[in-house]
Amino acid sequence: MTEITRVPLQPIAAGALGKLWLGIVLAIALGGAVAFETRQKGLEFETIKAGSGPSPTTADLVRVNIVGRLANGKLFAKEDDLAMSVQETLPGFSVALQKMQKGGKYHVVIPARLAYGAVEKRDPQTGEVAIPANSDLTFDIELVDFKSAAEVMRQRMLMQQLQRQMQGAGGAPGTPGAAPGGAEAGPPPQ
Repeated sequence: MTEITRVPLQPIAAGALGKLWLGIVLAIALGGAVAFETRQKGLEFETIKAGSGPSPTTADLVRVNIVGRLANGKLFAKEDDLAMSVQETLPGFSVALQKMQKGGKYHVVIPARLAYGAVEKRDPQTGEVAIPANSDLTFDIELVDFKSAAEVMRQRMLMQQLQRQMQGAGGAPGTPGAAPGGAEAGPPPQ
């Protein structure tokens, strides 16, 4: 008969078992907290086409193409090259934008409490209810571009300076009364 090799067991260091159990409990609690937060938010986010680069922050301005529908499929919004502040939009839309990357396409379902809640939205032209109260909203979103608010302000200031310079030089090229090089046009030659 063969004998099984015997290996002596090493004693467990004092407190090691307690640390192991503490680690297991913390891992379970963390997993539960993440699951609870996701369930609480209720936001559904699906990447259709991945973008690249960083994601916008609440301090950024974005340009997006969107198609918005109610849960029953009724179209309530279709906008191309829509510019908006991440911070000044619906809470659920803001959370979704901060998960996106430039050039990406996404499908997002925003529960009513992260959209307009108990407030109904009317079409300003017709007065009809466009989004009933307590409506979940579905969006197909393409993040075209985004910039920081500071960068947008710098660009606006630069454009205003250029406009002032052009006005001081006799108007923009191609405008009536402006000659090439910015000089005022004289009477036509005879």
